[in-house]
Amino acid sequence: MPETIEPLLRDLLLWLGEEGRPYPEVMDAWRTSCPRLPVWEEANERGLVVRSGNPGLPTVRVTQAGRNFLQANSLTA
Repeated sequence: MPETIEPLLRDLLLWLGEEGRPYPEVMDAWRTSCPRLPVWEEANERGLVVRSGNPGLPTVRVTQAGRNFLQANSLTA
């Protein structure tokens, strides 16, 4: 699974960007019921993302661990 999930985790983190995105938008784009492709679940389990903000409109943001992951998995050398 790592060879499949790593690029998708990178895509998720890049898509979230510096400002993050509203939780409902993230769920529409990244939640899946496929047990072979748990990108959202894996990002949460690894602590790469965090849900924050007010309960009415939470935001998903990249954590420091997520930024470290992006740096380690950068396409540039």
